[in-house]
Amino acid sequence: MKISFEHKNALVGGSTQGLGKAIAIQLAECGANVTLLARNEAKLKKVLKELNTDSGQKHNYVEVDFYNLEDFKKTVSGFLKNHPVHILVNNTNGPEAGGVLEKNLPDYQKAFDLLFQTVCFTTLEVLPGMQKNKFGRIINVSSLSVKEPIQNLALSNTIRVALTSWAKALSTEVAKDNITVNSILTGNFDTERLNHLIALQAKAKNVSEEEIRESRIAAIPMKRFGRPVEYAYLAAFLASDYASYITGTNIPIDGGLLKSL
Repeated sequence: MKISFEHKNALVGGSTQGLGKAIAIQLAECGANVTLLARNEAKLKKVLKELNTDSGQKHNYVEVDFYNLEDFKKTVSGFLKNHPVHILVNNTNGPEAGGVLEKNLPDYQKAFDLLFQTVCFTTLEVLPGMQKNKFGRIINVSSLSVKEPIQNLALSNTIRVALTSWAKALSTEVAKDNITVNSILTGNFDTERLNHLIALQAKAKNVSEEEIRESRIAAIPMKRFGRPVEYAYLAAFLASDYASYITGTNIPIDGGLLKSL
């Protein structure tokens, strides 16, 4: 089975590190023209040089701040006016950690803008072109917290549930146009984000980061963290023609960590 995205354009959010970067690299390996979306131009330029061009792909990037909603909408809208997208990977950094009683209403609004509004806006902007071409793949990078809330991640737990519910509703409305909408429920992957959360947890419990890391690994049936490239393989499959009958799903990728069905 060979996946080819030749002549397909992919827009990948949060693609200068971690899972977003791995997905961008894999889509380029499969022949897609990849546009990176992130806020650090130096990192964007660095990742751009790592993308495969063996099939004559033309890659580029858009510098945008996900934390500034109005700036985000203006920048993304301007880019999409002249750049059709066939594959959209909605991915952002997660909001700040913390429990329910630590957060106030402005915190939830900020998280809503970051995790929901940016995704909703970008998706609705690319949809007309996808509907016109009768082809589209929309992939949301989400979390296991959609099924089982994660301790000390109140903001992420709350907003990601809303987003996956919205994505499910959207999938039923655009399926007739050969557009699929799927969410990947992320477990523990060896990324900068996970290392940051481990550091916060270790500080809060006054233990070493290694102790936290080992306890997390012990809870995973496969006894290891996921590799970003493994995540990217799933994203590439969902974006391919081989997954053309898969839509409206929430797919866990977690080494068996999730306890619920």
